[in-house]
Amino acid sequence: MNTLLKPFFWSAKHRFFPAGNIPLKTAGIALFSSTVCLVLYFVSLKALNYFHSQNELGIILALKIFQMAWIVMFAMLIFSCMVSAVSTIFLSQDNEIICAAPIQPFKIFQMRYITTSIYTSWMMVIFSIPIFAAYGQVFKAGLPYWPLMLLAIIATAATATAFATTATIVLVNLFPARRTKDILLYLSLCFGIFIYVMFRLMRPEDLVNPDKYGHFVDYLSSISTPAAPYLPAAWTSNFLSLYLLERQIDWLLLALILITPFALFFIGEWVMQRWFFAGYSKSQESFGGFHRFGSLSRYRPKAWQWIFAKELKTFLRDSAEWSQIFMIGALIIVYLYNFKILPVERSLFEKEYITNLISFLNIGLTGFMVASLSARFAYPAIGTEGNAFFIIRSSPLPLYKFLMHKYLFYVIPFTILAIILVAASDHLLQINGPMWWFSVGSIILITWTVVALAIGFGAIYADFKAENRAAALGGIGAIIFLFSAISYEMIVILSGVYPAYRIVGKWLRKMPITMIDWSILAAWGLLATALGFYLSLFFFRKGIKKLQNYS
Repeated sequence: MNTLLKPFFWSAKHRFFPAGNIPLKTAGIALFSSTVCLVLYFVSLKALNYFHSQNELGIILALKIFQMAWIVMFAMLIFSCMVSAVSTIFLSQDNEIICAAPIQPFKIFQMRYITTSIYTSWMMVIFSIPIFAAYGQVFKAGLPYWPLMLLAIIATAATATAFATTATIVLVNLFPARRTKDILLYLSLCFGIFIYVMFRLMRPEDLVNPDKYGHFVDYLSSISTPAAPYLPAAWTSNFLSLYLLERQIDWLLLALILITPFALFFIGEWVMQRWFFAGYSKSQESFGGFHRFGSLSRYRPKAWQWIFAKELKTFLRDSAEWSQIFMIGALIIVYLYNFKILPVERSLFEKEYITNLISFLNIGLTGFMVASLSARFAYPAIGTEGNAFFIIRSSPLPLYKFLMHKYLFYVIPFTILAIILVAASDHLLQINGPMWWFSVGSIILITWTVVALAIGFGAIYADFKAENRAAALGGIGAIIFLFSAISYEMIVILSGVYPAYRIVGKWLRKMPITMIDWSILAAWGLLATALGFYLSLFFFRKGIKKLQNYS
């Protein structure tokens, strides 16, 4: 197995530590990543301190959020692993070489298991550590909590990967080989149903609705009940919750957490040994169809139309891509549902002030979703050209037009999605007036800039040898892009607090809005636009220069 993993680790080593040294770029990324994680840690710390400073209800609510975070993370990991496992196990380009070598299937499973775990889990693991670490600090759990937390995160990720890879091998053998790509559609639907069922089982609206119960004791009893105790993620959350509250270790839960990933791994090895070659043989069958070469029409599409058509066909033909639309749809429904059940009428402050504050914060949440989707779809758009990029280089189409066409293809649907999220949220919150225009304008600016950064970084760090888009996300460029996009969003949103406060505050108090207020807002808008335009142009030019030197 060491031989099978050498190409993966050598590639990672030369990508981050070329020539055995620590380059300035890698050190800068490590410092930048640590800074973002620290910011996330302190934000989580402040929010949890607020809950913990309340009475027993605040502590119970904090632990309920803790349980939800574990279950959502586990569900996301399973879906991400199942989507990637179809490509890495059955459709990988090196399968022909590996299958021709005297290698047993269970060793192939071990190699694919490790690489899939790293590709799909690293982001979730890194961003979950600061959040769960904040719980240890707020509850003063002491030093033993930290190794228990890290062990729980790694074990949960390993369990999700083992379950997902095993389920993928079984599904490939159950479905008709001619429709292998449709497996991911069914996986997406299953994921959406799973998220919905788990969301309803957790009953999030009950957390803020004690009036539903006849007695307050019933309310406390209901929300303090462990969520979904039959899930491995629930074992982890209940295990750590018990330690946070009482400093006790439930050895049965600890045994379940540690044994489950090994048990699922050995089951996966057995399934791989039994059904891999049958599934691999089926996955090589033709999908059929025909193509008509030539056309009698005199109409000749322009370059952007060719690129748009090519991107759309590539997207639709790759079921690993278009099937995620169902996941995005499920997330949008859950996202908007949260705004519908917010108990703003029971707030200590006036309803209008609370809803406008939530609308402002919603800009950041939507921007984070746009950045995540841009990393998934727009960032790998250049690298996935593969060897076909040399056809583009030899064509009379300038590289800047090529990047601009790519940018326009992705920025249009992303802008529509961002506007729908913000406008629908504002509608549910009954937002109108200056905050509606501010939120819509801000998210449009953020979306346009973030997508441009994704294309620019994707050109700078284009990996034309990546097997799929998921593999491109494990590179150094994806990390830099995500942190850069989030940093830009934070700068725009935080700098917009003061002008938004002046305009919206006076509008809510029915006070006249002066020219000074409009001037401050206009100055912020111009500076934010100028910063976004400069960053987009800067990274576009660097990407063009990098592609011109590529050979």
